[in-house]
Amino acid sequence: MLEGINPLLTGELLLHLDRMGHSDAVVVADAHFPAWGLGERVIDLPGTTTPEVVAAIRSVLPLDDAPGMDLMASADGEVLEVQRQLMSAAGTDGASTGFVERFAYYDLARGAYLLVRTGETRKYSNALLRKGVVGHPAA
Repeated sequence: MLEGINPLLTGELLLHLDRMGHSDAVVVADAHFPAWGLGERVIDLPGTTTPEVVAAIRSVLPLDDAPGMDLMASADGEVLEVQRQLMSAAGTDGASTGFVERFAYYDLARGAYLLVRTGETRKYSNALLRKGVVGHPAA
């Protein structure tokens, strides 16, 4: 156990976040997401929500330049409450967040360095975060 580290950040998750390079992506996915079919590195965090996990990851991971985060667009294009919560957890807004069609999002997820599957059951509760340069805030 470490002080000052969000308890959702397991040793395995911290190891993979540390190994990520600039612009590498981590997907924080809901329980419905086909994480094991798309990714080589998958961590399961049952009993958590995607906003909780995004907030925990953002406590140690800077975002890349815009868009530092992509969300899966809902079927009708409406921004859902859970997506507003994800933007708040990531410290982004509509202008600095990309919304990607479902199958295009799966293609992005296939290229992600890491997928984290949560216990989230709300639809369209998926966030793709791109790692920025550590120690150098975005201009």
